[in-house]
Amino acid sequence: MFFLKSRMSVPAISIQNLSKEFPIPFRRESVAAVKGLSLEVQAGQVYGLLGPNGSGKSTTMKIVLGLVSPTSGKTEIFGRDSTLVESREEVGFLPENPYFYKYLTGQETLEFYGKLCGLRGARLRERTRELLELVGLEKAADRRVGGYSKGMLQRIGLAQALVQEPRLLVLDEPTAGVDPAGSREIRDLILDFKRRGITVLLCSHLLGQVQEICDRIGILHQGVLIREGPLTELISIENQTELILETAPADLLREIEAAIARTPGSRLLEQRKPQTTLERFFLEVTGANPDER
Repeated sequence: MFFLKSRMSVPAISIQNLSKEFPIPFRRESVAAVKGLSLEVQAGQVYGLLGPNGSGKSTTMKIVLGLVSPTSGKTEIFGRDSTLVESREEVGFLPENPYFYKYLTGQETLEFYGKLCGLRGARLRERTRELLELVGLEKAADRRVGGYSKGMLQRIGLAQALVQEPRLLVLDEPTAGVDPAGSREIRDLILDFKRRGITVLLCSHLLGQVQEICDRIGILHQGVLIREGPLTELISIENQTELILETAPADLLREIEAAIARTPGSRLLEQRKPQTTLERFFLEVTGANPDER
């Protein structure tokens, strides 16, 4: 097993006034995929980048990874310009539909990617064993990847993204097509990455899962960042307060504040704003009707 400590003073990802336009073939026009986007992902966070199809999520992710050049603006990874190859030395990436050689076993797959990252000999074997154990595939290490389930493929994909011990993981729909049990396992892995100090940038359409694991979210719509901030604040309902009581008798509910002060044995456990669900919040801010899903 391994442990990574993030340098908390430098943002894991910094996006500054980013714009991207794509020309339309055979026409003297262009379409704006991203418009003036600025945000930061702090080291050690799980950050959810959300948005409808065509909102600019994938374009933003590709620019951060250096796969697409921006029209204007700048992106940095741990303080280094993401157009530089060296900025990606500490980045692991799992695309939505990863491709693996089906005739290789799980162990051979990780050894292949380990060699691409410069690992050899005993260190390569040790790293492969660590990763197979981490993602729960040690018993399937000698099985060909072609026989893996969708959930197993996503987990071997997570393992290959971790080969070079990255400080930042970029995950594009990591649970796409995975059954509920497999989705839960991947969710637990992401939470484990966070405990190890790994920063995670997550793109997902599964809003319930995002709500469980993300510290902060940004919602893109038509290339514009329309909401951004801590998840708990964004889904809080304004002008309302929720009281959670322990061992409170029924009559206490009629005069809550006064009754708590004078009723022995009653205890106010928490005071907070009641929250909507991330799904409903997402549909509201993107202009969809939550009741017409």
